[in-house]
Formats: sequence, structure tokens, C-alpha cells
Amino acid sequence: MKKLFITMLIFLFITCYNTYAQEYKKTDNWMTFIEELAEETEDPEQVEVLFNELSYLSEHPFELNSVGENELKKLPFLSDYLIEQLVSYRKRYGKFMSVYELKNMDGFDQQTIALLLPFVTIKEDTFDNIPVTAHNLLKKGNSELRIRYDQGFQQKKGYQSFPDSILEKYPNRKYLGEPFYHSLHYSYSFDNRLQTGIVAEKDAGEPFMKDIHKGYDYYSFHFFLRDMKWLKSLAIGDYKTSFGQGLIVSNDFSLSRSTIVTQAERRNNGFRRHFSTNEKDFFRGVATTVQLGVIDLSLFYSYRKLDASLDSTTFTAIKTDGLHRLPIDWSKRRQLPMHTFGGNIRYASSTFSFGITTLFYSFGKYEWIPDQKPYTFYSFRGNNNLNIGFDYTWRKKGFKLFGETAFSKNGSMATLNALQLTPVSYISFLLLHRYYDKKYQAYFGNAFAQRSAIQNEQGIYLGLQFTPFPYWKISGYADMFRHPWLLYGVDAPSSGKEYMGQIDYTGVNNFSAYIRYKYRQKEKNKKVTDSNLTTILPYTQHRLRLQVTYRLLHSMICRSSFDGIIYDDAGEERISKGLMFSQSLGWKPATIPIETDFYLAWFHTDDYNSRMSSYEKNILYAFSMPSFYGKGVRFATTVRWKIVDKLTLSVKIAHTLYNDRDIIGTGTESIEGNQKTDFYSVLNWKF
Repeated sequence: MKKLFITMLIFLFITCYNTYAQEYKKTDNWMTFIEELAEETEDPEQVEVLFNELSYLSEHPFELNSVGENELKKLPFLSDYLIEQLVSYRKRYGKFMSVYELKNMDGFDQQTIALLLPFVTIKEDTFDNIPVTAHNLLKKGNSELRIRYDQGFQQKKGYQSFPDSILEKYPNRKYLGEPFYHSLHYSYSFDNRLQTGIVAEKDAGEPFMKDIHKGYDYYSFHFFLRDMKWLKSLAIGDYKTSFGQGLIVSNDFSLSRSTIVTQAERRNNGFRRHFSTNEKDFFRGVATTVQLGVIDLSLFYSYRKLDASLDSTTFTAIKTDGLHRLPIDWSKRRQLPMHTFGGNIRYASSTFSFGITTLFYSFGKYEWIPDQKPYTFYSFRGNNNLNIGFDYTWRKKGFKLFGETAFSKNGSMATLNALQLTPVSYISFLLLHRYYDKKYQAYFGNAFAQRSAIQNEQGIYLGLQFTPFPYWKISGYADMFRHPWLLYGVDAPSSGKEYMGQIDYTGVNNFSAYIRYKYRQKEKNKKVTDSNLTTILPYTQHRLRLQVTYRLLHSMICRSSFDGIIYDDAGEERISKGLMFSQSLGWKPATIPIETDFYLAWFHTDDYNSRMSSYEKNILYAFSMPSFYGKGVRFATTVRWKIVDKLTLSVKIAHTLYNDRDIIGTGTESIEGNQKTDFYSVLNWKF
């Protein structure tokens, strides 16, 4: 198997190396950008939401001659400097005649242009400020229907048959529902001013047509208006909220430590529609922003029922995975009421902005009483909480200061402040300091941090990006942090550090490559040999990635990747290592309406600590970055067929073969055997 795989890799590399003259093409480089973000998060659902949003924008690109700064800020890889350059170029020289004019602007290198191209277009028949009338809503609005179906080929343990006597004693051994995933999305939009839609979803294992429940497990509805004179936005139903730098509330994905090392600012302020199957990061109710001269006033209210196990008037934890497959999951489903309301008042000019945010939430008659553990000593306890904070941004030419300071009901503080310098287009620097008190409590907080919780962390982050020559970019960061109180699995104050360096080449003949090295050191508990004592010892992780992207003929693009990892636990004599080689080939012919992608990977790791992950193309609007440990091979193929002008079918089959095990997975998700095959499909209709 190894010889066959290596032979295929060599063959694909040699045949793909033939390239043609340089030209700008719409590629999927932004998907690789999302992959790099996914490596750094503890919450893959947030990455999938960002991927979904960017997928939607790539399917509905901005009109380059009318897009505004706020819309461009939705693209996380565009810095403020680049956005300013684009807008000022348009004001100075008039409308863009071609997307190729992007290369004339200062700071727009080939790598940035490749990221941007899928999200912009030039249309001659643009319709600005069309009156919102019944006739125009019917004739000029756009609808989209998306139906998705996924299923695994092998039977998981949770779908097996058990005797009634066993299920009476162990009811959580069997899933309540069918073994397939299914979702439905419908949306209607009228330019950028009106959006409405519904989402319905059942996860695999959740009941769909069973006596216990008929229909989807999750429903979502949104109605969103924006830019209607003094009414900047109005949201009814499900929506997302972000203010400041996320110390109080943010439903966005945090860039934190990514390959865009100098872009850590949260740039979304206000409300946006929630149009995904993420069952955690959203509000449900009503929200509005009105413009009062130079002041924006935002108010919102939300009422949701969360998943939790209630005990008279208390609960110990909130279930956030959105899965209701087992009887124990069903008993927790939508039991805990949560009321949330708040607001923001903001002043913003071209150089300075200042905002004040207030947020209050309560759990009705119930109190949150987490289990008594040393690391939960400062966790939130009680029935309600209040957060108040202020944020600021000041910028002038290549100089920018931004930050936020917030307080929770118990008087504790969290603050984040940053200095960003871009003196010239080819160099950028970021210095960011954060201090999150061990007592600070903010359930909806989501900011720059090593952990998901905005609590018990102090740190300094330095990022530098440099473009010394055409086609070349050098970037790196250093993040040094400490946790003054205990963490889960760390029974003492701890510290750590993380470094990353990357060199990118995006040159002629449709050839690009990068090499990245990442070092991380943290601390964790370690049992002392022949003793009941526990000590704190460091562990280190070294990661290396080399990736090359090149074009075969005119319609094929190839990507070859090598990943290596070394995990060194100071308390263990054995060092854990891992390797992965992957090869992808995308074919998009100009004469037939079919696009295909093939992916092949070989992985060899010592254990879970040296696990590897790699991005592979998925069906439309779906993100896939599976993680593997052990020894095996992964193969996936995706086909996207444009049946007619506005009807598209995407299908994917993925297969994993392990050479070191007879059971895949654990618990109810376990599969007997060493092979796992999954089928994914989505039908998308625009009308």
C-alpha cells in the first residue's frame, strides 16, 4: 500500500508540474486560508460558520464598483490598508473596467489578489437604490434553495439492534433516530437591504420520522433589513451580534493566531443574519440599529431555550453540541430558558470610533452551580450576570490603536489593547496585550485568546509581516502567555509560548508555495512515578508544513502537501511523531459544466498526541478538515455538476483505510472494521 501511494504521488507531481503563462484565475486559495484558521481553534463549528459565510459570498460576489468598506471588512484577509487603497483608487480613477486593475494598487500582491478574486465581479447592469415596492420585490429579488443529504456506509454501534432487556437497563446505547444527516436552507434577498430565510436540520442519529419526534430537530428563521435611511438594521428571528473586540459579546470566529499575523482586530460591529446550522452562536428575538446623526444606537433582546439537565432550580452545565441522538440528550433538549438583552452606542468617524456596550442575561428561576472543582473556583455561579465595557479605534495613515475594556457583575475586568503599524505597503507590525482577570465572567465573550474562555489569561502577542521582494512574503508571530489560576488538567498556575514563521512565494506560471514552522509549549499535570503526587511539567509541539500549488494544463490545478509533527512530553521518555503526505487534483474544464476534485493522503502517527489534519474539498457550503492518528490512507473525490444555469448538484465520497486497528471510533460512534466510507450531497437551486 505504501509503495503504491508513493508511486501515485510521484506520478501526480511530475505530471502536474507542466504550467502555462501567468494569469489571474479564480481559485480556492481562501479555503486554504480557512484551513490555517481551523488548526488554531477549539471550536470547529465557528470555523464552519465562517467557511459557510465566505462560501455564500463567493457564490454571490461583491460588485467591485459599488461595494463599500463595511462589506469588504467581511473578508478577513483584507487589511484596513488594502480596503482604503481599493476605495481611494476607485474614487481617484473611476470605475474598474476589469478585475485585473487590482494589480495596479499599492499592497495588492498576487497572493492577496488570488484570495480576493472569488469574492468580486464587475457587472454592467447594476441596480443601486431600487425602490422597495411589491413589484420590485417579486421581479428583482433572488431566491435560493439548498437541500443536503449525508450518510455513512458502515453501521455505527449506536444504530445496532439490542434486546429490549438491554435497552431497559442501558437506554443510551442506541440512537433514537435514522443514520443520515439532512438539512434544508431557503433564502430570499433583495440586493443588500432585505434578507429572509429558514433553516431546518437533523443530525445523523436524531429522530426524523419516529414516534418520539417527527420533523427536523433544529429550525431557524431570520428576517433582516439594513440601510433603510435612518434604520441601519432590523433583525427579527435569529441573528448574530458582535461589538468591540469580543470581550462582552461576539458570534464571530476569532482570527487570533493565524498566518495573517497582523490582523487580529474584530471589525464587525452590530447585527447580521444567522443562516447556518450552528445551534450555539446566535441570538433569537429582535435587534435594531438606528442612526441618530453621528451616533449609532443598537438595542437587542433574545429568548432561547438551551440544552441542560435541570435539578429543581439549579443546573451544572450547558450542553452546546446541538446533538439529540440519545435518550439522555433528548431529556436535556431545550430545558433551560435564557433571557438576554443589551445595547451599544457608538460614534464613528474616518479616524476615530468609540463605543459603549451593555449586556445582561439571566436563566429564569434557575441558578448555574458548576461542579466543585479547583479549576472552577472562579467560574460563574448564579442566576444572572451583567457586562459593561467600552471599545475604541484610532487610526491615521499607517498607525492604528484599538482595544476594549470590560467589566462583569462581580467587578472583575478584562482588557485588550493593540498597536498596529503599516508605515509602507510591504511591512506591517502588530503588538497586542491582553489581561483577562481570573474572576472575569462573560458567557458570550469571544476574543483573542489561547483558550475559548475570556478568563484567567494574560499575554503579549507580536506579529510581523514583510514583503521584501515581488512574489515573496515573510510573516511570523510570537505569543507569550500565562494563566494565574488553575485550568482543567493543570492543577497550578501555568504559562506557555507559541511561535510561528512562514515564507510564501506566489510567482509566475501559476506556481505558489509556502513553508511554515510552528512551535508551542504549554504545561499540564503529570503523575509522579511511584507516588500519588501530581506535578506540572511542560510539553512541546513542533509542526512543519510544506505546500506547493501548481497548474496542470489550462483546467487542472494540483496541490502537494507535507506535514510533520513532533510532540515531546517532558514526563514521558517516548517522543510522539507524525507524518502526512497529501495530494489533491482539481479539474475544471471550460467546455463541460462539471468540476471535480481528487484527494489522496497517507498518514503515519505514533498516537493521538501526534494526530494530523488536512483540508480536503467538500460539497458546496460545507467545510471538511478531518483529523487522523495511527496509520492509514485517506481518499476523497468531489464532483460539482451545473445541471442547468442555476441548478447545481455537489456530491462527495470519502474513504479512510486504517492499517493499525480493527475498530474505528469509540462508544456509540464506533465502527467494527478498519474502513470508513461517507457520502455527502447537496442540491442548490437559485431562482
